[in-house]
Amino acid sequence: MRLHLRGVGTVRETAHFTVKSTPSTSVTGKMVKRVAVILSGCGVYDGTEVHEASAVMVHLSRAGAKVQMFAPDVEMMHVVDHCEGKPGTDKRNVLQESARIARGDITDLAKLEVSAFDALVIPGGFGVAKNLSDWATKGKDYSISPQIEKVIKGFHQAKKPMGMCCISPVLAAKAIPGCEITVGHDTECEKWPYAQVAKTMVELGSKHLNKHVGEVHVDSKNKLVTTSAFMCNAPIHEIFDGLGVMIKEVLKLA
Repeated sequence: MRLHLRGVGTVRETAHFTVKSTPSTSVTGKMVKRVAVILSGCGVYDGTEVHEASAVMVHLSRAGAKVQMFAPDVEMMHVVDHCEGKPGTDKRNVLQESARIARGDITDLAKLEVSAFDALVIPGGFGVAKNLSDWATKGKDYSISPQIEKVIKGFHQAKKPMGMCCISPVLAAKAIPGCEITVGHDTECEKWPYAQVAKTMVELGSKHLNKHVGEVHVDSKNKLVTTSAFMCNAPIHEIFDGLGVMIKEVLKLA
């Protein structure tokens, strides 16, 4: 589904299908990198972390990449009131909520074809742990959605790079057993309140590398680039800069 704005207050819905494409060239003669970005809703507590998604898009735009955003057409686990931090009773759709971030230019994840892209990026936010997996409710006994598993394994088998930040590396840990990742640090403190995630990743067979918020880890064997983003209590400009390093490394591998 792709949504387009027409005039003030009018929205027209049209069908959009992802098709296989050939590499494109910019006016400078350089090959344009085609990047798929997967969203999981809109809002840190029940969807994609908006600042992470925005930073990813800015860095990809600056690098001249051609981007298409995707999200699964499924019901959200629940909807959280971001003022109160508590779940409500209404129901929402992950694809429709993700369209808010994508400014309407969003495609059903089921239509993503690995062959049409050079790289994949998945921002974080609790939507990863609630809508793309059940990490939020099952912890280390979690599973990831079949659609997400298919996409990640597809990029991995095609030897195409992937960038994941914040909590999203847990998707790679499940889909690519034994991969190397970072979600920040493995010792809990005020700056690193989610350090237990790192320990759990190690328990599940992944190798975790402690990295500061402005750093990334590059798993060269699996072409996987990860960074902590908001797993760290850091100023937003440091989160932004760290995501810039992630995008730079992903595009280097593409």
